[in-house]
Amino acid sequence: MTFSIAARCEETGMFGIAISSSSPAVSARCAFARADVGAVASQNMTDPSLGTRCLDLMQSGHSAESAIRTIAESAEHVSYRQLSAVDNILRTATCSGEKTLGVHAAKTAKNVACAGNLLAGTHVPDAMVNAFLGSLGHLGDRLLAAMKAAVSAGGEAGPVHSAGMLLVDKMSWPIAGLRIDWHEAGEPVDDTR
Repeated sequence: MTFSIAARCEETGMFGIAISSSSPAVSARCAFARADVGAVASQNMTDPSLGTRCLDLMQSGHSAESAIRTIAESAEHVSYRQLSAVDNILRTATCSGEKTLGVHAAKTAKNVACAGNLLAGTHVPDAMVNAFLGSLGHLGDRLLAAMKAAVSAGGEAGPVHSAGMLLVDKMSWPIAGLRIDWHEAGEPVDDTR
């Protein structure tokens, strides 16, 4: 029911996440970022506590991969969860539990991790990563370029109704927190842009 991108701007060190879903208020439950630490998406029958837990682990010295592995080995009902993370030293990781819904896939590259479930096809995260890596400019613009690429690649198998973007940089509070909690026409990514 969701596709997302977690990323780091190599030039500025800023972290961000963009996400869209057929579910309402996806960004309120699934998008997590902390300045100088990382960005995390916790989705697919989500447990919002996993996003905060992953950031806490990365802040204490775990890599993105180690933090996600620790959660995958210890969290309840992890077989229903999908996690993506980017840390502050260029490492990325994803995990999709065996009961992740529908067609699901994930793709990582330097500074970027994308994942989705109930997708139109497994190619959607690839399109997102390629769009992010092929874009220039502000991290927020690059995240939205990746989300637009996901929509163009088919996005979720059904209509999406919510979207959001969260950006953090240096301070303990977000520098941007955009949310469209419900879009009846099914175009929340366009409206977020």
